[in-house]
Amino acid sequence: MDVNAAMNTNAIAQRRQDERERRRGEIVDAADALARELGWNGVTVDGVARRARLSRALVYLYFRDKTDLHAALWERAAVDLHQRFRTAIAAAEPDCMMETIGRAYIRFSEEMPHYFEALSRFEGQDAGASEDDGAATQALARQTDVHQLLVDALRAGQQAGVVRADCGDLGLTAVALWAFTHGLIQISTAKRTHLEQIGLGREALLEQAFTMLRRTISPPG
Repeated sequence: MDVNAAMNTNAIAQRRQDERERRRGEIVDAADALARELGWNGVTVDGVARRARLSRALVYLYFRDKTDLHAALWERAAVDLHQRFRTAIAAAEPDCMMETIGRAYIRFSEEMPHYFEALSRFEGQDAGASEDDGAATQALARQTDVHQLLVDALRAGQQAGVVRADCGDLGLTAVALWAFTHGLIQISTAKRTHLEQIGLGREALLEQAFTMLRRTISPPG
């Protein structure tokens, strides 16, 4: 094969790959729109196909089943959250970095509730993805990126002397802080009416939680 023929072949292959990525993105966009409007349970292969104006068969060319399609939303949500955390960290003072990340997570849940729901569903299942799990593998990788960002923020805080040195394993600490904040958001949102009925406002609950967080991870003295 001469050089021109090889270049043409590569160009054709690249166009096909670009077209495949474009079409896949359109399908995920349709799933994203349905999740925003109808909630997680509203994202079905049939619904996505109708929204994207594609056949079910074509959707199945890109996503093997509904779980694979959902995983693409998990990945998109994790990418959004990771960027928000990076932005929050870049703007945060060292002594309030973890609190800043926590508040960024709360804003994420308020501004993108369908993404928060997607991540909640992802957290609620066994995410031990294998190489055959399609989009779930990418979603798990993005989740790992977010976790590593939290670990790095904790380590930077220790180096700056604003996070206590005896936190133990920082990987476990990051997961514990994640669970604390995630559960706080869920309870303060789902039980908001009940909390108000017993005289506990959501904002007051969040501030109390951040006070506890500061006291937990800050060095004594």
